[in-house]
Amino acid sequence: MIPIHENLANKVAVITGGSGVLCSAMAKELARQKVKVVILGLTADKVNEVTEEIIASGGTALPIVANVLDKQSLIESKKKILEQFGQIDFLINGAGGNHPDAITDKEYFTSNIEGTSFFDLQEEGFSNVFDLNFIGTFLPCKVFGDALLKSDMPSIINISSMSAYTPLTKVPAYSAAKASINNFTSWLAVHFAETGLRVNAIAPGFFITQQNKDLLVDANGEYTARSKKIIEATPMKKFGEPEHLLGTLLYLLAPSYSSFVTGTTIPVDGGFNAYSGV
Repeated sequence: MIPIHENLANKVAVITGGSGVLCSAMAKELARQKVKVVILGLTADKVNEVTEEIIASGGTALPIVANVLDKQSLIESKKKILEQFGQIDFLINGAGGNHPDAITDKEYFTSNIEGTSFFDLQEEGFSNVFDLNFIGTFLPCKVFGDALLKSDMPSIINISSMSAYTPLTKVPAYSAAKASINNFTSWLAVHFAETGLRVNAIAPGFFITQQNKDLLVDANGEYTARSKKIIEATPMKKFGEPEHLLGTLLYLLAPSYSSFVTGTTIPVDGGFNAYSGV
């Protein structure tokens, strides 16, 4: 059991993409730490479900249906949050994803390739992926940033990916967008360094979520060929579980641990990023 950090109690955390597999686990842990959590997402049913689970467990949560690509939607969300809680201390940017129009069918191009190649990728699909991951991080930082600066221990945590370090085959838009998250995290950390606002990122390794489940597990519940390649390249020989992210999350939020840490991206990946393949 992760210990309770008393200095997190009664802080307010806004979590975009808060109803997803990874971010909902973060939200539930923060609520256990007595943080007041705002579950911000695009789908009302999913947002409400996570909120109800937290409240049923004795935590405090506020559901917000909003679009991270709609500035006015975020402005209205901030107003509701401040009316309810009076402050915003933490922002976790977890909204993101991929799109079929930005994915190639094959890892390598050949002259007789079948299916979607690089030349078949759709501009709209590529833009959608980049906007959701990068602009969907930029806008919440911009909208909630002024409220964060009023906190006595403000922190932003962006969610990156292993594909930010070495682009994964088939997903060029997603890889490029996540690389931009790392760069933006560093830039924002420097920009706000003298204000006390710390900005860091977590780069999860490979976790099975609703978004990637069909790529990693077949209809019989067995690992796909892509999964087997991932496991082979992960020294710990397993996929991550959502709880594996929680210690790093709390480390980055708790100033008693990380008051001098800003501008960094921390891999939580079972050794994937460290492994050369030989």
